[in-house]
Amino acid sequence: MSRGRLISFEGLDGAGKTTQIHLLEQWLTSQQIVYVHTREPGGTPLGVEIRRLLFHHPELVITPLAEAFLFQADRAQHFNTLVLPTLETGTHVITDRCFDSSIAYQGVARGVGVELVSYLSLLATQGHAPDLTIFLDLDPAIVHERTDGRAEHTRFDRENAQFHQKLREAFLKQACTYPERIKVVNAAQTPERIHQEIVLLVADVLSREI
Repeated sequence: MSRGRLISFEGLDGAGKTTQIHLLEQWLTSQQIVYVHTREPGGTPLGVEIRRLLFHHPELVITPLAEAFLFQADRAQHFNTLVLPTLETGTHVITDRCFDSSIAYQGVARGVGVELVSYLSLLATQGHAPDLTIFLDLDPAIVHERTDGRAEHTRFDRENAQFHQKLREAFLKQACTYPERIKVVNAAQTPERIHQEIVLLVADVLSREI
């Protein structure tokens, strides 16, 4: 049995990940391709509680290193109990964020360090990386326009423009370092055009022998 593929979506909040994952799910279903949709943090019962701590308790002061460890705890549980067992059955996994987010958010923007976060991430994933990472690239100024109207903002939404610019640069640097895995898609295009590009990328990775 062929192992399933792990496909991750990355980007600043407001770049359109939710929309594009939904469109990809429709395409996969139309092609009768079996998949599981999950997310980080929050893909497991433990992860739901960790997500609540990280995103919905602005009164908590969480240090950068503590924040990094919370994300890695979610990831370790996620990979051990959901991602890796699912891939072993031959089922594909689509995840809204994976360890590239930790490298960008905690490693770079929070200043914890890329090497340390990368090391912790590989421990949490048991050495596994996504087969394909789609980075939806969007100017932080446009992201702020899209997220300003939200009823509820996370601690990350409240960060300043410099923080979000660091995130974008960190994601783009990751894409330059791992061009075979991380594909940059211009998220300023129409949703339909973005979806067309993503389908081509996903169809290609699903067709490869592993």
